[in-house]
Amino acid sequence: MSRASRTGGAARPSLSGLPRASVVNLRAVSVAEGVRAALAVAAIVVVAELCHQPGLTEAALAAWLTCLCDPGGPMRNRVPFLLAFGAGGAAMTMGFGLLLGAVPVAVVIALASLGVFFCFYLRVFGRGPMQLGNLLAVVVALAMVNDFPDWRAAAITGAIFWGGSLWALVLTLLIWRLHLFTPARQAIATCWRALAGLAADLHALLEDPSAGAEDWERHARAHRRQVREALEAARGAVLLTLRQRGPASAHAAPSLIRLEAAEQIFGTMIALSDLLEEETDPAVRAGAGRMLRRLRPVLLLLADEMVSGVLDRPGRLERAAALVADCGIADPDNPVRRVAAALAERLRIAITLAVPEPPVPLTSGHRAVGWRRRLLRPLRANLDWQSEALRHALRGAVAAAVGFSLTQITGSRFGFWMMIMLVLIMQPYFALTITRAAERIGGTVAGGLLGALIAVLCPTPLAKAAALLPMAVIALSLRGVNLGLFMVFVTPVVVVLVDLGHPAADQLQLTLLRVAYTVAGGALALLAHAVLWPSWEAGRLGGELQRAIAAHGRYACLGLDALLGTASTTEMERARRAAGMASNNVEASLQRLLLEPARGNAARLEAALAIDAALRRIAGRVATLQLGRVTAEYHRVPAEHRAAWSAWRDWIATATGLLARGETALPPRPLPPDGGDALLRIARQIELAAGALARL
Repeated sequence: MSRASRTGGAARPSLSGLPRASVVNLRAVSVAEGVRAALAVAAIVVVAELCHQPGLTEAALAAWLTCLCDPGGPMRNRVPFLLAFGAGGAAMTMGFGLLLGAVPVAVVIALASLGVFFCFYLRVFGRGPMQLGNLLAVVVALAMVNDFPDWRAAAITGAIFWGGSLWALVLTLLIWRLHLFTPARQAIATCWRALAGLAADLHALLEDPSAGAEDWERHARAHRRQVREALEAARGAVLLTLRQRGPASAHAAPSLIRLEAAEQIFGTMIALSDLLEEETDPAVRAGAGRMLRRLRPVLLLLADEMVSGVLDRPGRLERAAALVADCGIADPDNPVRRVAAALAERLRIAITLAVPEPPVPLTSGHRAVGWRRRLLRPLRANLDWQSEALRHALRGAVAAAVGFSLTQITGSRFGFWMMIMLVLIMQPYFALTITRAAERIGGTVAGGLLGALIAVLCPTPLAKAAALLPMAVIALSLRGVNLGLFMVFVTPVVVVLVDLGHPAADQLQLTLLRVAYTVAGGALALLAHAVLWPSWEAGRLGGELQRAIAAHGRYACLGLDALLGTASTTEMERARRAAGMASNNVEASLQRLLLEPARGNAARLEAALAIDAALRRIAGRVATLQLGRVTAEYHRVPAEHRAAWSAWRDWIATATGLLARGETALPPRPLPPDGGDALLRIARQIELAAGALARL
């Protein structure tokens, strides 16, 4: 039996539902991307050997880094990033190589550290620029080992780098273009698989007679977060597709419909979970169990066929949807029966792809804004000491100055491994840096040993190129699967490419040096976080909780406004999405807090988890209200009860507003209206959150 069942009371919040720091997503394997990147690198290595020009391996390294820099998505979005990387990488390779022999080393270190600052600061523009900045910081680290005798040698090396980057750009964007709609279809399929997992876990929970409050909290925390993150990722992928092909595309329109259907099924299943937690009628529970058992395979089948883009078995799926609606509950007013009918209708939408009106064309509001404003606005907005991006960039620049100084003092030409690890490991949050350090150091050490083995077993450049091909294929194929696995196979590629340009006799000594520098880079990154403007997660958790309380309060108020006829369903759905994302942010903050050395006391963690659980239950109750018996025709509150419901709406707004400001003294509740059991349950959760917030 669960702890709640044994004690007869509510179970203490559990950490088991929080996401793990590192996951393996095998569905993200992209063999085609790996083969393309391997071809970009191996072709240059072969040409360099046939032409007896070992210096061309610089082009192979540039091609490899360019493939890593590719952000994906529409071509017009990718070309600027790839051109910027090629031009910036070539300029840095030439510039720092010339400066090392012309000016004092201290000046070069200062300029390189400034370059790292700007590379890290690019994250204020979004994920794509952040990726570009990280890889340009890697180029800075590599450039600090060059010492060109004159400008001619520097220009040749820069031109080789630029040529290798252009070759990768031409190959990826013109010669071998991957299907643009596959990422969107796969992302949407992931949503439907996550919904299937939600249905399966809910069914298992329903069938478990010992399930208590802790088990329902775990279910809500783990699976709702997973579905919400999948929906947001799919939303981004679909928007990229729409901007590429337009809303009239035969591929884009079904993507929008399926995504919206998944969003609505998610909201309906939240209401179902809330209903079933309180349901005691065995007949209703049995009917819900049959419905959930039938629902999961339908969701999985839809997900599989969404990847292919063709629904070749609509008849079978239609029959399955009918079975979902036929849950065996006789009472037509039973909320669970209405939920089953709503789920079946959403499934039919995904099956038939029928939509009453064409998608609304997307307007890119940012296009009307001048490029100078788009460039300067994020920069100015983050010129604030409270900005995590600014602190991260400054922390990286100071750590880079220390690292560059150490590599210059040691005089080893392989000291760039420490700097590569430093720039790739450092994250704005200490907890994420710890996770990255563990994954990258472990993967790099294993990959370095594998690279040394390849160097020993493959003494000739052609043999190394042959060994390089499968390593590059595996590495790029696993880029979205798991960071640790990616590092295991990406490291040998870099090791072999560097060895081709600078062959070493003692591979064992070189391997030990790489391992030592890798560990030193990770240690320096962690030390920089602990010493330079440390910002622990415990200080941010309270703010995330208050924002989540405000978001759920707005969702609850808009849900009641919709019942009162003063708010649209669109506004309510937008607020529901914001509330779900706010809960996800709280749980991400908790996960980071658990990874930090100073986690805070257990009472604070349990209080935060209790607030998160209460907010999840509030969201479930609001969703239930949209399907419950309290509403009359057209889902509106009858006129004679409107005043009482309005008073409750105002109380919820006041109470959540106070909690969002950190005040825990709540006003007394209004008298409950007829059919207002859900309102009482929402009030209890708000009061529970107030008590937990007082402990924070």
